[in-house]
Formats: sequence, structure tokens, C-alpha cells
Amino acid sequence: MSVSVDKRLDRKLMSNLSFIRASLGNSQDLVIKEMNNDNGMQAALVYMDGLTDSTVIHHVILDYFMSEEQTANRKNGNRLLYLKNAVLAVGEAVTISEWDPLFYQLLSGWAVLLLEDCPEAICVAAEGWKDRNVSEPTSQVVVRGPMEAFTENIVTNRALIRRKIKDPQLWTEGMEIGQITKTSVSIMYLRNIADEKIVEEVRKRLGEINIDGILESGYIEELIQDTAMTPFATIYNTERPDTIAGGLLEGRVAILVDGTPFVLLVPALFIQFFQSAEDYYQRADISTLLRMLRFVAFMITLLAPSLYIAITTFHQEMLPTSLLINLAAQREGVPFPAFIEALAMELTFEILREAGVRMPKTVGQAVSIVGTLVIGQAAVDAGIVSAAMVIIVSITAISSFVIPATSMSISVRMIRFVLMGLAASFGLFGILLGYILLVLHLNSLQSFGIPYMQSFSPFIWSNQKDTLFRLPWTKMRTRPAATAAKNLVRQGPRNKSNI
Repeated sequence: MSVSVDKRLDRKLMSNLSFIRASLGNSQDLVIKEMNNDNGMQAALVYMDGLTDSTVIHHVILDYFMSEEQTANRKNGNRLLYLKNAVLAVGEAVTISEWDPLFYQLLSGWAVLLLEDCPEAICVAAEGWKDRNVSEPTSQVVVRGPMEAFTENIVTNRALIRRKIKDPQLWTEGMEIGQITKTSVSIMYLRNIADEKIVEEVRKRLGEINIDGILESGYIEELIQDTAMTPFATIYNTERPDTIAGGLLEGRVAILVDGTPFVLLVPALFIQFFQSAEDYYQRADISTLLRMLRFVAFMITLLAPSLYIAITTFHQEMLPTSLLINLAAQREGVPFPAFIEALAMELTFEILREAGVRMPKTVGQAVSIVGTLVIGQAAVDAGIVSAAMVIIVSITAISSFVIPATSMSISVRMIRFVLMGLAASFGLFGILLGYILLVLHLNSLQSFGIPYMQSFSPFIWSNQKDTLFRLPWTKMRTRPAATAAKNLVRQGPRNKSNI
């Protein structure tokens, strides 16, 4: 964009139009409609094709301007105010006298009305670009619960949250981040519940971002995280409005970014990545069973290949004799050690998984399943790997899909390869060493000043109601003390008169 020496609009209409054309390079989608009405007023309507609502442009603004009755408003000093307050009553309208905010509104879908002999412009909210409709979530699917997900429109996303929390204490603050993209970013929090220190820290970190463009919430996530030296995500992301609403009710802060259906939630705790929205829609006993299954799947995903490598390489005495004989018979023709065998199979499955994600949906799943079966069976028949290794890799891969949060699943898949290397070098002692280092690392992490392993380390007994177990709602009368600084009570005593 060209930068004018004088940042204020000129009084001459033609001069302003020439500057707009030059600044936007006579872009194909720039529309300028020059107009003259019966009162001799010269004006021009400027907007970007595809970003504005044509109904508002043609049937409201233009009709109002051409049918203007201003017998008492012919003077230049009154025309702008008359048009803004009386004629352009189509929604939000503001007067602008400088180029920078004018171009921002123009490129955000607003219509700009310029007048002859007037150094100000009227910007009218007329956004009308095409949006994706609210649809079902794709990454966090539930059997029971709301079947709606965020879209790429930040206005729609804010409305989806407002629809669930109808409270005036739900405050929203907006800003633009990105020197070139000027992406709209909003933070939402419940003022009577959230910790003001966390809210202020979110404002501070967002305000310190100095980058040319923000295209997705992943940019924000990486720029404001506490540390980059960890494979674990310290900021939670989701495309489910009910998950964000639940987080806000616990005192967390939501960060919405225009152009992406994934909303960020801070602070994030380790246990949060194992919780699903469905946990709170099912009965407490069912939710507890499912959550414990996720932790079992987490341990299988993390340790199964490394335990197989350690036991078959260093600790064969730990196996029953019949099982040891069977494994030895299977590995008799395998030319590679257990570590190379496991590494090759794990890498092969990761490649197949990535290919299934990138391929068209109609063939992606088929390729993943058929490719895995065919390659695994062919590798066993060729004597490259043992059948037991195929079983271990398969159950490991299936268990990784049980973890609700994709970011945690990816982290575990990364750490699994490190533990496999330690198991191949030192056996069970290597796995124990890696596990201790992993626990120490998790305890050193923080998310916006909150310990990442809060509720476990430091251990808080009152917060165990919603960690490994999910107690009935009648027992969870208080919010988590880790995130809610004010108004800890979320449920009063049961009203027995209504039972």
C-alpha cells in the first residue's frame, strides 16, 4: 500500500479517488461508483467486490443517497452529519479523516462514501463475504453432545459462545495483530470468575507480537506459549464451542482468531488434554471408565514398543517359557535387531497415517487400512519383521487415536521414538530413566504461570474430583482452584423442594 505524505484525506474528491486507485494498484476487485444527485452533490462510493453485501450497496446506500432531501442541509458543514445520521441508517457508520483507518475498513468489507469538498469519509458496515456454515466437528467427535463447530468467521464464533453463556460478565476484547494482514483477534473471559493476572498476561503477550501476518491460531499459539523447548502443548485448542464455554466457566481465557475454526484456551493443564466434552454429558461412572481407558491407551502408546524392545533384547527371563519360545521362533528368520524392526514398522505406519490424512477423504481411510494390512502381512511373509512386532505396532497406533486432543497424541508419538532408543541401549533401565526425565520435564512446565501438572503436582485433593475420575455433578460444587481466582462456588446446595 502506498503511503501518503499527508495521512489525512483531501477536500477534493478526485484527489482522494486517485490516491485510493494508486494505493491499491488499480486492483480488479476495487469498485468506485461516482454519483451526482438532484441537489448537485458529488460523491463516490468505494468498496471491494466480494467483501461487501451487494444488497446493502445497491438497495440501501445508493437509493438513500440518490433520493436525498436536504433542503436545510446544503451547507458543506451539515452534509456529512446528515448523511451519517439520517440517510445512512443501515447499521454501524463512522466518519474517518485519515487514510490508514479508511483502508483498514475498506479492506474489511466496509463501504466508503466520499464527498466533494469534504475532508472526511463515511464508512458503513456492509460486510457480505461468503462463509462456511456451522457444521459438525471433525477433529473432536462425540457420540452425545452438541454437533456444532466453530467456523472461519470470528463474528460467528463469538456468537456461538454467547449463545451458551448469556451473562453480561462475559467480556470480549478485540485487537488487530499482523502488520500486513491485520487479523482480528478477540479474547473472551468471565470477569467475575477469571483471574485478572492471567487476563492481563494474555493481553501483554498478544500485545508484544510483532509479525507481518497471522493466518491461523497456530501462529498465536506458538508466539505466546511459555516455552518452545517442549514437545507438549501448553495451550489448548478446540473447534467445539461447548468446550470453550466449559473452559470459560472454569476461569480460563479464550483467544479467537479470525480465519480459523480453532479457538485457543489458556491456561492449559496436562489433565485437560485427556478430557472430552462428552465426559460431562454421560453419567459419572461411564465418564470415569472412559477417562481411565484414555490413560491406559496413553501408557500403551508411550511404552509398548520400547517395552517390547527391552524385554526381547535384554530381559528375556521376564517372559513365560512358552511365549519366549514362540517369539524366538518368529524372530529366527528376521535379519534385524528388535530396535531396527520396531523403528521401521513405526516409521512405515506414520507415513501411512500421514498419507491417509493428506489424501482425499473418499480414499484416505481405505489407503490407510489396506496399506497397513497389506504391508504388515507382506513384511511378515518376507521375514523382514516378526508377527509379534506387527501386533505391537498396531495396538500402539490404535491406542494413540483414543487420546481426545490431537496435540497430545502427536507429543506422545514423538517421545515414543526416544524411549525406543533408550530401551535399545539400556533396556528397562533406559525406559525408567526416560520416564523419570519425562516426569521431571512435565513438572517444570507452566501455562501462563499455572503449573502444567496442577492437581497432581502439587497435589490438590479438592481438585481430584475431575482428574482421573469424574465425580457426579452433585459432588463438584466448586470450580478448579488452579484456574478460577474468584467465585469458586459453581453449584449451590440441592433445592429439595423441587425434588
